[in-house]
Amino acid sequence: MKRGHQRHRRRRERRRPGGLVVAVYAGALSLTGASLGWVVWAGIEQRGIALAFGSFIAVGELTRWGAVTGVGAPPVLGESWGREPAPLGFAGALAYALLGECAGRPTTHGALQAVAVVVAGGLAGAVPHVAHGRGPALDHVVRRVLTVGFAAVCFQPLYISGELDRRLGQGAYYALFLLLVLLLTALCDAVLAAALLRARTGYPFGPLLRDELRALLGIGSAVCATGAVMALAVAVAGLWALPVFCVPLLLTHLSFRRYAAVRTTYRQTITSLARATEIAGYTRPGHARRVAALSTAVGREMGLSGPELTVLEYAALMHDIGQLSLVDPVADGATAALPAAEQRRIALLGGAVVRQTGAPAAVAVVVEQQADPYREQPLPARIVRAVNAYDDLTGGSGGSAGGVLTALERLRLGTGHDYQPEVVESLARVLARGGLAPLPPG
Repeated sequence: MKRGHQRHRRRRERRRPGGLVVAVYAGALSLTGASLGWVVWAGIEQRGIALAFGSFIAVGELTRWGAVTGVGAPPVLGESWGREPAPLGFAGALAYALLGECAGRPTTHGALQAVAVVVAGGLAGAVPHVAHGRGPALDHVVRRVLTVGFAAVCFQPLYISGELDRRLGQGAYYALFLLLVLLLTALCDAVLAAALLRARTGYPFGPLLRDELRALLGIGSAVCATGAVMALAVAVAGLWALPVFCVPLLLTHLSFRRYAAVRTTYRQTITSLARATEIAGYTRPGHARRVAALSTAVGREMGLSGPELTVLEYAALMHDIGQLSLVDPVADGATAALPAAEQRRIALLGGAVVRQTGAPAAVAVVVEQQADPYREQPLPARIVRAVNAYDDLTGGSGGSAGGVLTALERLRLGTGHDYQPEVVESLARVLARGGLAPLPPG
């Protein structure tokens, strides 16, 4: 009981926000308070423009309906479609932060009003989501405030002072300057997102940052480009340019959401296929999901990201599919205790099945090689083998602290041939941080 209480206490402590998270949230809250206070004290400049952009941002937030965001945790599959759940609203926010003219008339709203309008529009658009219990993640809200504030501070003071016009004029150099500010803003947002995930999860910062930078090549580049184009178009054509120039991004967003739905359906199919061994009584309930979740955590601990994590997760889900070819099930599905030749035979049969599912060839290779000596395996196969053995040794529930230590000791004793030492130590670090929340059986 005492050990269980200590584990629960450690989990609660890990859920508490770290110093970096508190600092980032405090910075966003301070910027929001200063912006709203400035607007209340000084009034709203050019109210029609502010109302138009605020309404546009609110409508953009409403397009969050039905979006698959994956916010609040590191994306397992490393896909860019889950990074920005409301791209239309974000593009409008960037356009207002970088707006210098409206139909040839200079704007005077400044950086603080830009942040205030973005916050007000975002809150107005989020009300229906909050009412249905699907409000935006706080990390996304905080990042939105800070990144828009960064862009506005880089642009508005230079424009209002006239320094930007004197040095660059209104030609190609002006557009290049906008693109440079957007690039720096996107990099700032990527670093901020990776830092928040690092503080919350303990995963290495480098792979998380690579995932965020890779996402910039997807919907992120479309958002930034649309923000710049809308700012330039409104400067010439006025506010009518807002609905016209948002259409390409809206179509891109819809395409990404359809792609997300296809990928989600495919993953559900893989998960259902992996459960076949459980339904047939060959493995313990929840074994495949536990191995997949813990393997993904170990993969991130070791620096894997993006497509590598996709391969790792799919292979971990289907690593036992070869057991369906056995006449007599292995006791509790614990293949780690079988002779090496039998393990390899099951792995090869599983790889043959995986190749018939249409999964990437790399997934089948991992399943086929999971029973080979670790020096002959790719890294995902080494991870799956070690985590599968750990789950077999602990009976799937994690057991007591002594059971976990015994299982890790067994794995360490096998590092001469069966398990890569770095994988075992990464697994130990993940478990030392509390591992993963228990998954329900079945």
